[in-house]
Amino acid sequence: MSTVEETIEIAVPVSTAYNQWTQFKSFPRFMTVVKQVEQIRPNLTRWVVGFGPVRHEFDAEIVDQRPDSLVTWRSLGPRLGHRGEVSFRATGSGRTEMSVRIGVRSPGTTGLRTHAAGFVRRAVRAELGHFKEFIEGLGREGGAWRGTIRDGHVRPVEPEPARSRVPHWPVG
Repeated sequence: MSTVEETIEIAVPVSTAYNQWTQFKSFPRFMTVVKQVEQIRPNLTRWVVGFGPVRHEFDAEIVDQRPDSLVTWRSLGPRLGHRGEVSFRATGSGRTEMSVRIGVRSPGTTGLRTHAAGFVRRAVRAELGHFKEFIEGLGREGGAWRGTIRDGHVRPVEPEPARSRVPHWPVG
């Protein structure tokens, strides 16, 4: 598995960067290789990516998601598997450092894997730059999902309501 890691600093608060990043359907607006994203469930998305005439469709499961901190995912299916994570960290007043790490499982010879890793590195760097331009240009997020996912399971967004303090109604 080849691993690519890129970091960028963005001039928006952590919550703004995180909230926009969780709006996966908006990715085609700023990412050139992402053609379409469909949110099937809170922890499952379907992606269509492409470069030139080549298109690839895959599902991705969000494995862990912590508001303002981390999103990790893994692709599902046998072809071109990958795992990834994006982390968010405040670096100062209204600034965020985003780090993306993607591990790509690519079959073939060492030379082919090295070429694929170089392509992924350039694509990740470029797409992070596009995200930076997009969110700084807006200055605010276009939506948010503040839920938590642990080990692929969606956690309740709000705590369960407190139970009534009345043990039972009087009878008789």
